Amino acid sequence: MPPAHTGAPVIAGASTSSFQDLKTNTPEGREPGRPGYRRMTLALFAAGLATFALLYSTQALLPAISDGFGVTAGQASWTVSAATGALALFVLPLSALSERFGRTRMMTWSMAVAVGVGLLVPFAPSLEWLVALRAVQGAAIAGVPASAMAYLAEEVEPKALVGAIGLFVAGNSIGGMSGRLITGWAAQLGGWRAGLLAVGLMALACAAAFLVLLPRARFFRPASLDPRAVGRTVAGHLRDPLLLRLYGIGALFMTVFGAVYTVIGYRLVDEPFSLGQGVIGSIFLIYLVGTVSSAAAGQLVARAGRRGALYLAVTTTAVGLLLSLSDALAAVLLGLVLITAGFFAGHAVASAAVSRTATSGRAQASALYQSAYYLGSSAGGTLGALAYHSAGWAATVGIALLAVLGVVSITLYGSHAARAERRMPAPAVAAR
Repeated sequence: MPPAHTGAPVIAGASTSSFQDLKTNTPEGREPGRPGYRRMTLALFAAGLATFALLYSTQALLPAISDGFGVTAGQASWTVSAATGALALFVLPLSALSERFGRTRMMTWSMAVAVGVGLLVPFAPSLEWLVALRAVQGAAIAGVPASAMAYLAEEVEPKALVGAIGLFVAGNSIGGMSGRLITGWAAQLGGWRAGLLAVGLMALACAAAFLVLLPRARFFRPASLDPRAVGRTVAGHLRDPLLLRLYGIGALFMTVFGAVYTVIGYRLVDEPFSLGQGVIGSIFLIYLVGTVSSAAAGQLVARAGRRGALYLAVTTTAVGLLLSLSDALAAVLLGLVLITAGFFAGHAVASAAVSRTATSGRAQASALYQSAYYLGSSAGGTLGALAYHSAGWAATVGIALLAVLGVVSITLYGSHAARAERRMPAPAVAAR
């Protein structure tokens, strides 16, 4: 049986230290401050921007889509949930293909298909067609996130990994912000179809920048496409208690975020706010806060530790949810700021921890995280919309607070498990 693929090539005669030296002592060294690192992070920033803008392109337009097709909030929310659900289903098989055909090739083809579908989405003749096209788009996008994280784990020095992933997540936040901002104002000027076309064109420009900037992979080594080997790798990850906790944390954080941002447009277009579509789109400038908090996640972990950073993230998110219950627009906006900051910080910490915890099959480990994360988004969006339709914003906040409580419970359990393991005798720990 061949050895498990570790995500890095085996170099004959090279020790671990000499291999790490090779990673840094090259003309295109990929550590902070070197040209290769800057090109890499800019390319993946562009990829994150494009994919998040496309993935959530209908979210700010849900009230307009509801009016255009004469459907409820719950029905319109499927234009978001179909994309995120398809991403969750396809991210694992596409990550396995990336182990064979390469991270850069997988990201390139995924972005090409996603952008191509994005240029067709504005012309969907019915809600059913729109949901179907969005599902195809989500499946295509699935090739980017896990491949990107595995690419960074292989190409970037370990000490710089959290920061590099934080910048990729920052691209996600700006993509989510700019996509909603562009669609909101374009929709106000020309309808929701014009909004979707505008974000498709923006994603096309980002995809071109990605192709120009992305450096070739130096440390990728193709692995076989043996389904049994992939199954063993996935089963091993699912038996790892720490990885399971991280997957749960990612899913619950995204449940909060999916519920809030799927429904917030409906709340702001209704009384007592009665905001226009363009102004609602501008609300998503708050995503800039997520850009800062995700990029700063590495420093936060260095100061407070992973669990300390997660506690701070969930506390910030919970306070924001409670503030959002107010009927004062300023309080709602401040609540959205805190929710966004807490979510992106928690996501960056958890996703980086997955990449560092998995010593083999990194693409599958990241893919499982992404599956859990986007299933959380689908669940949050659907449940949040149904709750709002049934009992208003307070019910949506209640769903989100339950998810926050879940993150706290998992993190507390992790802290307890870590303390118990430290108290175990050394032979017993080795036996595990």
